[in-house]
Amino acid sequence: MTTEIRDIADNAAKIPKLNRPRFNFIQPLVLLAPSGVWLLLLLVLPTLIIFQLSLVPNIRPGDIVNPSGFDNYIRIIDPLYLQVIWRSLWLALGTTTICLILAFPVAYWIAQIAPKRWRNLLLLGFVLPLWTSSLLRSYAWITILRPTGLLNSLLSSLGLPTVELLNRTPAVLIGMSYSLLPYMVLILYASLEKLDKRLLEAAADLGANPIQTFWKVTVPQISPGITAGSLLVLITALGDFIDPELLGGASSMTAARLVYNQFLGVTQNWGFGSALSMTLILAVSIAIALLIKFGEATPKQ
Repeated sequence: MTTEIRDIADNAAKIPKLNRPRFNFIQPLVLLAPSGVWLLLLLVLPTLIIFQLSLVPNIRPGDIVNPSGFDNYIRIIDPLYLQVIWRSLWLALGTTTICLILAFPVAYWIAQIAPKRWRNLLLLGFVLPLWTSSLLRSYAWITILRPTGLLNSLLSSLGLPTVELLNRTPAVLIGMSYSLLPYMVLILYASLEKLDKRLLEAAADLGANPIQTFWKVTVPQISPGITAGSLLVLITALGDFIDPELLGGASSMTAARLVYNQFLGVTQNWGFGSALSMTLILAVSIAIALLIKFGEATPKQ
């Protein structure tokens, strides 16, 4: 048997090896070609077109055109538009904070306390709202928050004063948080499920109280999940159009609504709308770069 194995090995060594390095680049190209073509046609080229349009100024009689072609970008510095961008960023940050505060205890309970046989069912319950249209969800909140809606009817029946939330910032935060909460729950659950309980037990043995254990042991272990979930919610909330439009009304003008007005509204200034779009793309790109850099970072233990 040993002689036969040696003969097989010798024969295998005599077989000429394929010149694989010459063809190594073909397999990745074949595998990446479908998605690469898709991204090129539907992401890269449209982005380049938008950038080109952003350099076309809306020239009016008597206007002085900046030879650099960045008139539309300079226009964004106007305090009126900066206020809209700041409002969009503030709403996105507020939504991210609310989702993080609400999602963490839920994800922790499902991942660490709930019976394993119920975990998938509980997660499914949080995913179910995503199966419905975001437009329908917003109209459902209108039914709840309007002056004669379910919330005020319940408060009136309890003898409590009614509240006016619709067409105000709190209504926008409620709608956006409700829409994006499942994403935060799922991402935090994935991190909390891998939580090393031995470190928690070691911290307790060393005299750490629950608060110290949470901040010095639990949070460092799930920091990649917190970063990933927060950035995902922030990016999505920054470009949300439906919730601010339906729940906030005219008083909640956001960057997405401003871009819509420039392209399809009365203004019809595609150059300025493209500049606003490129600004949002840049902000999202920075957020994605932070996600790539810190989202997969291994916490120090």
